[in-house]
Amino acid sequence: MIIADLHVHSKHARATSKNLDLENLEKYARIKGLHLLGTGDFTHPLWIQELKGKLTEQDGICRTASGFPFLLQTEISLIYSDGGRGRRIHNIVLAPDFGVVGQITEYLLKHGRVDYDGRPIFNIPCPEFTEELRRISPEIEIIPAHVWTPWFSMYGSMSGFNSIRECFKDQARHIRAIETGLSSDPSMNWRISELDNIAILSFSDLHSHWPWRIGREATIFGVEKLTYKNIINAIHEKKIEKTLEFWPEEGKYHYDGHRSCNVCLHPADSIKNRNRCPACGSQLTIGVLHRVEELADRPEGYTPSHAVPFQNLIPLSELIAGINRQPVSSPKVWKVYNDLIASCGNELAVLLESKREQLLDVVEEEIADVIIRNRNKKIPFKPGYDGVYGIPIFSEEDIQEEEMVKPKQVQKGLGDFP
Repeated sequence: MIIADLHVHSKHARATSKNLDLENLEKYARIKGLHLLGTGDFTHPLWIQELKGKLTEQDGICRTASGFPFLLQTEISLIYSDGGRGRRIHNIVLAPDFGVVGQITEYLLKHGRVDYDGRPIFNIPCPEFTEELRRISPEIEIIPAHVWTPWFSMYGSMSGFNSIRECFKDQARHIRAIETGLSSDPSMNWRISELDNIAILSFSDLHSHWPWRIGREATIFGVEKLTYKNIINAIHEKKIEKTLEFWPEEGKYHYDGHRSCNVCLHPADSIKNRNRCPACGSQLTIGVLHRVEELADRPEGYTPSHAVPFQNLIPLSELIAGINRQPVSSPKVWKVYNDLIASCGNELAVLLESKREQLLDVVEEEIADVIIRNRNKKIPFKPGYDGVYGIPIFSEEDIQEEEMVKPKQVQKGLGDFP
């Protein structure tokens, strides 16, 4: 099985770490317990030069000198008008080799620049984009990115569409997968019947290499041999063993809200306020939970017969930081983190497989217990909203009792929607 994170960025994308290079990606992927990464940003001229200079390609998989595998991947932002309104759609693009990457870049250069950002913007509608890329190579895979995010996604409340067909039109048949994004998990997507034949994938969309970013979402593919074709076939045939998920409540757009007024609302309360901020009257940013309810044609809790298992997890660094009341990058947190990695092998082994007794040989009881609680979905949250990450609640000291929202109870009251 291959644990993969195929939505990655480089140091050449906006709002990313200047140290986001191949060496750090490989280092922290190994620490995390990942087996495959996307390269990110393959259209950027400086990054593709570095990729070609440091990676050796075979069977569509590019490897470092030490053998760690990468798959050629980028994210493209499409901003255009359709149906009388502006659309802003982000798509993940996977490519089989450097030759195809060169042709993709050549096509995009006819529509604008690629040298200013690892995730460049083009005024190209999604159907045209898909058709033109498939003319270059039918092996190119296009995956709508973080599909529920309000501002830049296929289903997004601020600029998206109501269906894959509406977004991609006659090219919808070529969309075989979607990425859930941090503010939704598969159970929310199961409520949308048009996704029944679509692979539901999860990746990190990392903007830094740190272990609380890389692999915070990942997909476990069931393939015997790691090749580009086998990964693509696994997507098309839904040979997915499991996905690892950020808690939706911790995502930046789970609830509705207005960040400027520090207002965070459950969708049912937003409806009562006519989707306006109760503090200033401005339009609320409609979050993922609200948008899922608008488009859902199945009840909450529906599970299809073909459902792929998933596991929600808070990153290990956040657990340690929360218990110790320290910044996530503090030396004290790193010390505990590194001790656990040394004992268990990698972060995912700590989070998913470690026994309590094994943990107690390395860390204090409170940290061992929170790792087990995390695995068993026993940590509540104050949900994220309008670009603000949600907050895990590790003790009553963290937040007043009336503000606490327990995992999987956040959808209470949605049945009252008009």
